[in-house]
Amino acid sequence: MDRNRPRSREKNVIGGGSGLQRRGSGLGTGPVGSSGRRSGSGSSGGGYHNSSSGGSGSGGGMKKWAVLIVILVLLFLAYRYLPSGSGGGGNLGIDSFGGDSLGTGSSGYQSSWKPASASLDTTVSSQARDKYTEIRGSGRDVVTIMVYMCGTDLESRSGMATSDIKEMLKAKLSDNVNLILYTGGCKQWKNDVVSSEKNQIYQVKDGKLVCLEDNMGRDSMTKPATLTKFIQYCSRYYPADRNELILWDHGGGSLSGFGYDEKNSSSGSMSLSDINTALKDAGMTYDFIGFDACLMATLENAMMLTRYADYLIASEETEPGVGWYYTDWLTALAKNTSMPTIEVGRNIVDGFVEECARSCGGQKTTLSVVDLAELQETVPEKLTAFAGAASDLIQDGSYERVSNARYNAREFAQSSKIDQVDLVHLAQNLNNAESRALEDAILGAVKYNRTSANMTNANGLSIYFPYKKMNKVDTAVSEYNQIGMDPEYTRCIQRFAGMEVSGQAAAGSSVGGSQSGSLGGILSGLGNGLDLSSLDFWSGKEEEQNAAYVNSHSFDASQLAWTKASDGTYRLKLSEDQWELIQGLDLNVFYDDGEGYIDLGLDNVYEFDEEGSLIGDYDNTWLSINGQIVAYYHTDTAEEGDHYSITGYVPVMLNGVRAELILVFDDDRPQGYISGARYVYKDGETDTVAKSTTAVGKGDKLEFLCDYYSYQGEYRDSYYLGDPMTLGDEVVIGNADIGGGRVQVTYKLTDIYNRSYWTPELPE
Repeated sequence: MDRNRPRSREKNVIGGGSGLQRRGSGLGTGPVGSSGRRSGSGSSGGGYHNSSSGGSGSGGGMKKWAVLIVILVLLFLAYRYLPSGSGGGGNLGIDSFGGDSLGTGSSGYQSSWKPASASLDTTVSSQARDKYTEIRGSGRDVVTIMVYMCGTDLESRSGMATSDIKEMLKAKLSDNVNLILYTGGCKQWKNDVVSSEKNQIYQVKDGKLVCLEDNMGRDSMTKPATLTKFIQYCSRYYPADRNELILWDHGGGSLSGFGYDEKNSSSGSMSLSDINTALKDAGMTYDFIGFDACLMATLENAMMLTRYADYLIASEETEPGVGWYYTDWLTALAKNTSMPTIEVGRNIVDGFVEECARSCGGQKTTLSVVDLAELQETVPEKLTAFAGAASDLIQDGSYERVSNARYNAREFAQSSKIDQVDLVHLAQNLNNAESRALEDAILGAVKYNRTSANMTNANGLSIYFPYKKMNKVDTAVSEYNQIGMDPEYTRCIQRFAGMEVSGQAAAGSSVGGSQSGSLGGILSGLGNGLDLSSLDFWSGKEEEQNAAYVNSHSFDASQLAWTKASDGTYRLKLSEDQWELIQGLDLNVFYDDGEGYIDLGLDNVYEFDEEGSLIGDYDNTWLSINGQIVAYYHTDTAEEGDHYSITGYVPVMLNGVRAELILVFDDDRPQGYISGARYVYKDGETDTVAKSTTAVGKGDKLEFLCDYYSYQGEYRDSYYLGDPMTLGDEVVIGNADIGGGRVQVTYKLTDIYNRSYWTPELPE
């Protein structure tokens, strides 16, 4: 394990809690947490559990190990909802959209950890191709901005699309700017203008929303043909010198692509290959293509879009619910329609990041402007060399180096396990000549990039690199083949995934005792979603070589034993070589309610002595909200100088809807605060990720959830935990005494193959 460990969370012990009890009957939701405990030890805890990190199953019978967590919730605390009309009205102004209120985050808290500053890079590589768009200059350019607004549950639950339309209506547009909206994909618009029954086309003109096409049918907005039809409409009726395309909705990144139409949910998302089809069929090129959606600033997306646009504007991370702030950048562009595109992009980025800092402090924020004309010529060769060097390291016995580089890279949407990491940070971690060349090329193509200060090592473009969800590798390979992704990079991730699964399978066949000796039986016991149908990447010809490496680079779980020190506390001592095989460490506590174990979650609370041994010391407290013990799961830690930010989540029913409270502990408020929440979708509902909320506070009703395990370590069901709570003016977060009753205190260790082990129960 890296000896420069992330900081431990600072406990704020507040005294006694309200006790622990699961309430009601099982909810049937599937696991709500990410401990991933599996069978392997009895109630005495005299051993270790072993599974793939994040996985869980019901008696080993669940092959799909995690409900895809997708983020979204209420955007505005005081938003005044109006019933949705049938649409098709004439010239409707901003007054038709109801009141004007902006959420300010939980309890109005604003973090003093301000957004990172950035400078605009106006240089252009001599290798860059010519731009598709030629700006005429002197303010003579006509600009058509196409906003493909799939309202979905972002609008029906939270009014997010209505909010952004209101921002557009406030902009002062000139006659040289055509702002055209395509609306649909939403069961209930939160205004009395846009139709909830059919797709429509509107123009924002003179502060009013003018209906251009009242009925564009009911086709899914994730069908490529629907997007193509909108673009061709704009091209025919609003020809321009500069064309800008903005896709507004959920985003899922490299594998899931864009969009979730809640009226046509079975149509799935619009993958990158689907977007490619839509843009190709539309037959246009663009000044910029932007995504007011989560997770779309990926290299795969950028490489595909080089065929169609000069710039990409998108976010590496999930977007806060406020989304882009439209008023100011639209007004500035209307004043000078010949403004250089990178300056337009800078205005979009600045408006978004600063509005997020003002209204939802603590939530992670990223947005970047990428020069696709430069990236197209400077990056592919460097990516090929980088991927080849990484593959060689894996083949030549240095998988551990590549795994550590991947594990320590800035990861996005961590709880959703989409396996997207910052490409520059990954390259920096690998630190060889090929990675440094790729780093330079990426940083050269990213012309402007800003983040919230708690988003360290987010440099503007991410990439898919498998680690948590091995069952998505074959999907990635198929998608890569369709969009023309670098074949050497494809081989690299296949090779890495193959080694990881070899390590997991080797451990799975030798520990736990409950898995079948067959390959299928071993795979089903890993908890990572793999089965024989999703294993094409695991090359049989490399398995012998993988096995030799795994045999000499395996964590020895038999060394997980507590020894009593002279001061009466317990120590876990491992050799330096063994610690080097460990990447993750969290405290994991289970409460015995007399029939089984309530999983209280994962907390990054630990301490090492001067000799490097883990100190096993537990004070009978756990995280609570207003004195109510909750299940809490640490996800990530960011540090920069004296600043730090530790993030985790608490599974809840929020006003009757399943969600996760986002908790943040930082140097401003080390005791913690609720920065927002995100909805959790049913398994298979969508693979994309929704924007998160900015408003959770007074009046919201919380019912906390927990996972429940048998004494044999098998997941049984999930339950309500404790009594319902309605938030008041003050929210107190701190460690409270869990009261009487037996607890099982363990530590979860995750190795270089993303395989997790639990220590024996800490002796009382």
